[in-house]
Amino acid sequence: MPPFGDPSSKFDDEDYPAYSMGHAAEMVGVTQAFLRSLDAAKLLTPQRSEGGHRRYSRYQLRIAARAQELVSGGTALDAACRIIILEDQLADALRMNTELRHTHEQG
Repeated sequence: MPPFGDPSSKFDDEDYPAYSMGHAAEMVGVTQAFLRSLDAAKLLTPQRSEGGHRRYSRYQLRIAARAQELVSGGTALDAACRIIILEDQLADALRMNTELRHTHEQG
């Protein structure tokens, strides 16, 4: 086994920073400036390559696509960022609630 695990496991990792800024922008259908604005708003914090280039994960691409959807619908960028953060927090809370309920039912 390679020292850092199976490289093919990265294909299933939604948090693996596999996409360059240009590729990410193309996939989401936004400009690179839009992605930089999400970074400046602290909605996304892409990892950096050794050369300092932003690298995005599939999870971050979904967040960027949601931001684009809200902004295209007339929502201000700062409000869109807050909405996305709240949606993410709600999803986490619902997931934890389901897990706790499942654990309680088994106990």
